[in-house]
Amino acid sequence: MMVPQGAAAPIVTAGMNAETKANLIRRVSTIDGLTDDERAALLELLRTDKTYGLVWENKPEDVEERLRDELPVLTEVKERAIISDNPDAPNHILIEGDNLEALTTLVYTHAGKIDVIYIDPPYNTGKEFVYNDNIVDLSDDFRHSKWISFMYKRLLIAKKLLKDIGCIIVSIDDNEQAQLKILLDEIFRATNFSACFCVIRAEGGGLAKQVIKGHDYCLVYAKDISQFTPLARQKDVRGKIITKNGIAYWIQEDWLRKEFGKYGNCHYEEIETYKGTDYKREIDEGLEQGLYILIPKSNGMNIVGKLRRLDTDSSKFYSVLKHLNKDGVNELREMSINFDYPKPLSLIKDLVSGATFFNRNATILDFFAGSGTTMHAVMQLNAEDGGHRQCILVTNNENGICENVTYERNKRVINGYTKPNGEFVEGLHANNLRYYRIDFVGRSRSPQNLRKLVRLATDMLCIKEDLYAEQQAFAGQEVVKQAFRYFEKGDKRMLIIYREEAVPLLVPLIEQFELPQGERIKVYVFSPSEDPWAGDFEDVQDKVDLCALPMAILNAYKRVLPKRKEQNIYVDPDKVPEQAEENAPNDSLFPEMEGGDA
Repeated sequence: MMVPQGAAAPIVTAGMNAETKANLIRRVSTIDGLTDDERAALLELLRTDKTYGLVWENKPEDVEERLRDELPVLTEVKERAIISDNPDAPNHILIEGDNLEALTTLVYTHAGKIDVIYIDPPYNTGKEFVYNDNIVDLSDDFRHSKWISFMYKRLLIAKKLLKDIGCIIVSIDDNEQAQLKILLDEIFRATNFSACFCVIRAEGGGLAKQVIKGHDYCLVYAKDISQFTPLARQKDVRGKIITKNGIAYWIQEDWLRKEFGKYGNCHYEEIETYKGTDYKREIDEGLEQGLYILIPKSNGMNIVGKLRRLDTDSSKFYSVLKHLNKDGVNELREMSINFDYPKPLSLIKDLVSGATFFNRNATILDFFAGSGTTMHAVMQLNAEDGGHRQCILVTNNENGICENVTYERNKRVINGYTKPNGEFVEGLHANNLRYYRIDFVGRSRSPQNLRKLVRLATDMLCIKEDLYAEQQAFAGQEVVKQAFRYFEKGDKRMLIIYREEAVPLLVPLIEQFELPQGERIKVYVFSPSEDPWAGDFEDVQDKVDLCALPMAILNAYKRVLPKRKEQNIYVDPDKVPEQAEENAPNDSLFPEMEGGDA
């Protein structure tokens, strides 16, 4: 089958028998003029037992080439942080930068931790998809290949971030819907396909060459369909609603009638004559436990009502949704923010609510954040149902979008804003928003790069542990930031040790540190190897969870980073030369402990 250069098309290999394939493998193994990488790629293609899918020409990205030489890290822009007075406010995260770099950092902080991914990627209409700083227009022969290559890299990493019970939801239109479906089938497996929603986005007439297109799509895939709970909505509740212990219930009055059958007795006083004493005892125990309630009727007898929690009584989504794009435009106009084609808040709320119906402490990721509708929707949902969802947004800052649109929108949602007509909208104050940019460290494993990576990793460790409350002392010892830092809030504790010389001085402090029964301190410590100086912590091993840096980060990254062009520099862990640190302490890490000046 001939495939046009640069075009996406089905792979058909079923006609190649085993002998023909073996002969081709032998020829490729001996042919001259191929580089090792080219030979390996051809052999992998021949050995892949694949009968259906997409084939495309991989088009390198500038950002991908940069990742061959540099490691991305996240650094907080503290002056942009919005911190609530509410100590239980969820920490929402906005990352400014290329999403391939940002996803790489999240592999370390959030692998297997994301409940829901929602993305609205470029639709490849010929006007908005940018590849290596150039808009891919309709005349580009590699238009589909570039888009598939672009999405494939990001979706592969996205899958690693999802929990086994999680799902990904992707908005798309006709330009790439067919290719996206096959691509998601390949990455997430077709058996994990959950839904394809047709989303009505526009109404009324218009000019069109063929038909008026008034809809988009949303594809939903589970990480593991056997563990995934389908998107759910609260059923239309009729009847009496009561509250017990802060939980809302509705009384299902017809439950007993259904249990007994259409013509059976359904009064509590008559249960024994119908079902016998065993069933009567079960009802009495249920009444004592608050599972049932007696509802008096006019005849002097009582009906047994069954209590059902409102948040567990759900119905399924219908495959056609209606959320008009004009509503999204109007929502931003009311916030005095200009942005083309924002998704309506109602759509994202509907989808995220459905995906987190049974888990209102979920973490939601959107790495094509655009105007930031997803975070707005998450905060609004929390305000409406008392949830504690957290949101992570990623977007670049092309034309100032991250600073002036994504951040500004959600800042106004939290702080409150005034509409153009003068009406003030109260803010959703019980939310924290933290702003990050991407920084880089060289990939060669020189002592300088290893130490720099550990120093710059602090903000990522705060994200990873969801712990930001830095303390100025540990066990009575004032912190020395070039040597160690300490974070604590509630039952979470994190000690970051940047210099191995501090370990012998900190271990006695840990030993005297009083911890509640069963709790530990998470200790991240610089080490040139996989060993977090475990022998030095032997006396306090019941109080600490140790992690060696930067190897933990490097091990996470190596699963997703492109290969380097040259070999990494080998560092002998027993012969690491001293590194001159910026602002490093001169003679002693803890001078006040040794009689010196603080």
